[in-house]
Amino acid sequence: MYLGDQVPYDDDYLDYARQLGVTHIDLFSAPNLGIERGGYWDAEALLRAREFVEKHNLILAAMHLPLTSAGIDKQVWPNIMLGTHERDRDIDKVARTIEAAGKAGIPLLLYNLALLPVLRTGTASGRGGTVYSHFDYHELAPADPLVPEDCTAEVLWERIAYFVERIIPIAESCGVKLGCHQHDPGLMPGMTYRGVARVLGSIEGMRRFIGLSSSPYHGLNFCQGTVAEMCTNPEQLYAAIREFGSQKRIFWVHFRNIRGGLGSFDEVFPDEGTIDMQHAFDIYREVGYDGVLVPDHMPHIQGDTPQCHRARAYCFGYLRALIERDARG
Repeated sequence: MYLGDQVPYDDDYLDYARQLGVTHIDLFSAPNLGIERGGYWDAEALLRAREFVEKHNLILAAMHLPLTSAGIDKQVWPNIMLGTHERDRDIDKVARTIEAAGKAGIPLLLYNLALLPVLRTGTASGRGGTVYSHFDYHELAPADPLVPEDCTAEVLWERIAYFVERIIPIAESCGVKLGCHQHDPGLMPGMTYRGVARVLGSIEGMRRFIGLSSSPYHGLNFCQGTVAEMCTNPEQLYAAIREFGSQKRIFWVHFRNIRGGLGSFDEVFPDEGTIDMQHAFDIYREVGYDGVLVPDHMPHIQGDTPQCHRARAYCFGYLRALIERDARG
């Protein structure tokens, strides 16, 4: 397994990541990729992005499609999840982007299929005054419906299936894997927020999503923290790693910990949460996962930068130690 990071298009940050032992990169932003011109990425621009990463002696292992977790109002291709008559046009732009990625030699694209953004309800205090991101379903502020009609589970599943059925054959023909992130956080069964179901916010939902295509190019950006947020005990997370890992449907891992579980949690450092991170790492190895592990959602510590360089360095060291322990048997 490899130590990775999600990085912006920035020389200084790439140097920082390389200095701390990172080898594999998920580039989540880059300028002038073609969206501004035709609404989809351009192969030559992606080649320039790849060369930019490689000049820092790093591997561009993945990129983030502009299908984000920031909310439907910030999507480049919103009609896919809104289900409008313009969704075919947006899906065609995704297809052209995948084709460009294949030509540029980018093997994996990560994405979200979400209407709601990531939901949090404030912060909590941790050791030494560390500030954690916090969520409690009962603290969610009431809000108007996101869209005029209710987005029930079956409505959303139709939209997700429509996308997967059309885009995965193109990804397979281009040799580009697609890894979908889970809805963060999941909610208790049957619950919605702003009229929207969180269909990719449960292990059963992940199972249904994987069942939409038998292609080995259809899989998960497996956010360990988000999956833990779906669970009432750690054993459910460990079982999910085994299930999806043994199917070879885990393409990328956000290796983070939480304290708590379904409905209420804090995002904490890897060594202080509910999940036994060493045990989780060992399960990835047992099921044959040989991909990248990425720290995610850093706690905030005193004197840190907006990019959380100090907290991230701590998480890099923790992960690097697990990888080195594994390499030495």
